[in-house]
Amino acid sequence: MEKLTENRECKHPPHPALLGLSKAHQSELFRQARHLDIPAGTTIFGPGELCTGLPLILEGAIRLQMSGVSGNEIVLYRLQGGDVCPLSLACLFGAGRYESEAIAEEDSHVLLLPPATAERLIDEDPIFRRYILESYGTRLQTLMGVIEEVAFGRVSQRLTERLISIQRDGMIKATHQELATELGTAREVISRLLKDFERKGLVKLERGRVQLTDIARLEALNTDRQNH
Repeated sequence: MEKLTENRECKHPPHPALLGLSKAHQSELFRQARHLDIPAGTTIFGPGELCTGLPLILEGAIRLQMSGVSGNEIVLYRLQGGDVCPLSLACLFGAGRYESEAIAEEDSHVLLLPPATAERLIDEDPIFRRYILESYGTRLQTLMGVIEEVAFGRVSQRLTERLISIQRDGMIKATHQELATELGTAREVISRLLKDFERKGLVKLERGRVQLTDIARLEALNTDRQNH
């Protein structure tokens, strides 16, 4: 996170976690914190890197993911404006180093609280503390859903559900690797399944895109799998 551009002129509204502070305390905190402009596509931190503060997301979209020894990646959760990164908090007060990777999916702006400031706010500000605990609960539910999908859901069924959910007018702009990352499996597995779907006339594969040619049959196929 040390390589990111710092912008002291923060024009964004206060983060919801800080609404319990007075205007004076907010101004003081903004002077203490770092304001980071993060272009889309930037890797914010990676495995093994030290945690230097608690990121509060003011604007944008950030993806948290992990890579296995096989090289496969899986998306843990996404953060948007108004969110707090609970893994950063755990890293800050626990091991001290990240085990995951954070990537900006959109141009983002982050308020990075120094460790001592974050700890003081947790101790002294009930609104901040409650916001942090609620964020933990929300992300824990998301992670439980990821575990359930990976452990108990068949990849073909999860791929079908994903294709249907993200299509826009029958078109999906995503590479096989991006779909594999979303579903926590290998690109080769996704490519094989999509080729099978194409042979059945369900999709048409293009470079970086998937066109759904028979959404009704895909939905029926997914329903049949759920019933067996």
